[in-house]
Amino acid sequence: MLQATLNGGLTKADHPAVPVSGEELARDAAACVRAGAKSFHLHPRDSEGRETLNPEIVDGVVKEVKSACGAPVGITTGAWIEPDVERRCKLIRRWRVPDYATVNLSEDGSTDVMRALLSTGIGIEAGVWTAQDVNRLDASGLGDRLLRVCVEPVDLPPVGAVQFVNRIHVKLDRLGLPAPRLQHGDGAATWILLENAVNRGIDTRIGLEDTFRGPDGRVTSGNEELVRVASKMLAGPSRSSQR
Repeated sequence: MLQATLNGGLTKADHPAVPVSGEELARDAAACVRAGAKSFHLHPRDSEGRETLNPEIVDGVVKEVKSACGAPVGITTGAWIEPDVERRCKLIRRWRVPDYATVNLSEDGSTDVMRALLSTGIGIEAGVWTAQDVNRLDASGLGDRLLRVCVEPVDLPPVGAVQFVNRIHVKLDRLGLPAPRLQHGDGAATWILLENAVNRGIDTRIGLEDTFRGPDGRVTSGNEELVRVASKMLAGPSRSSQR
């Protein structure tokens, strides 16, 4: 399964093709489905372009995107958007439309956020950045109630990136956490970790949130092009590189 990550916390100042409004996200998602995306992760914005967890905005944006693309849509629960854990959970409990949401285990209140999502019936993508995050996930007692685990190290150089995620996978195996896995990187490690996910036979993701460049190093035109390139990699012969 290839997930498209359309915007993250980016603006058009970062890349002119970053979709911000609900209309732009919907149009981009439809194009990405045609290119091979099967699900989406996005960061809803308010009328001033700021990331928000506001239920009315979240549900409205997700509904618009789902109507346009016909695929599952998930969103962020990032602590930087609403640092107060109690308020963050209150907002999340009022969501109705997202299919799932990503919870960063490294953030304060991650277990509370996961419980808030469970109370609404919204699926959980548990974002583990490090092996220590796997310990946090295990300690939450919710490891068997996840939609998937996202193995998503941050700001890794390409050299050693596969060895880094190997340690995360080993710990997940050792603790017997059963959820399906999605693996991705960002920046310079994006494509090597996507290729490694293909070799592992697990889900992966691509989009402007993770990189502005294709595997050849050239700046991409946008999410549709990134998805198209990644789809070809997923469809190609498996390679056994464990660099």
